[in-house]
Amino acid sequence: MKILVVGGTGFLGAELVRQATTLGHVVAATSFTRPGTPDADWRTLDVRDRAAVRRLVDDVAPDVVVNAAYRQSDWDITAVGAANVALATASGIRLVQVSSDAVFSGAAVTYAEDAVPDPDSPYGAAKAAAEVVVQATNPTAVVARTSLIIGDGGSPHEALVHTLADGDRPGILFTDDVRCPVHVADLAAALLELADSGRAGVHHLAGTDALSRYELGLLIAARDGLDPARLPSGTRADVGLPGRRDVRLDCALTRRHLKTRLRGAREFLS
Repeated sequence: MKILVVGGTGFLGAELVRQATTLGHVVAATSFTRPGTPDADWRTLDVRDRAAVRRLVDDVAPDVVVNAAYRQSDWDITAVGAANVALATASGIRLVQVSSDAVFSGAAVTYAEDAVPDPDSPYGAAKAAAEVVVQATNPTAVVARTSLIIGDGGSPHEALVHTLADGDRPGILFTDDVRCPVHVADLAAALLELADSGRAGVHHLAGTDALSRYELGLLIAARDGLDPARLPSGTRADVGLPGRRDVRLDCALTRRHLKTRLRGAREFLS
């Protein structure tokens, strides 16, 4: 299978490239500002350029496109870029669009795959817009919502925990900001499995444990030999952020169709 990973130098994108090449797929991948590993056919791409996205997809002629490109502060990359990828694959190319639990506010706490998005942030709104255009443009596409992505070091949250434990910057780990963290290797494997399936529509891919960012920080500290007493904790109200962001993805339906096991953070950080 020939796979094009859009956003191949990101934390998730790099793992997708690694796993896809290990499985023997022909892999092309895109970067915006920096080259990737030599394992794939690397192309420079600005997903905001619709014509460039179309040219690249036509040139690579992939069987599957996995779009993992985003930037939390950039509507055009997250939403318009996803629309451009969807339009370029609408002629029958399989598309897996990576989305986020940020499309939900947390008002309902637990969200099934048929829940209506109610984002309360610009990033969540961009991801929700991307979901709409992907499903409208390419009805056979998979929209895969995921949660906080963790690895064996290297993820933004792991880096934050180390920085806070070292006292290198001020900050706080919220006790009322709850997610279902997923390991990057599990997530990439599940995305590739869905890419090679006949499934379509929204799928939830998250870990089995619901943890606050502080609880997750304690697990990372224990794994990495950091002093947990150095991790500052508090609520969103302590720093003037409104609301309570407890967002849990119900993945029961998707898990019935997957061979890949999505572990909980207590397991993969033990």
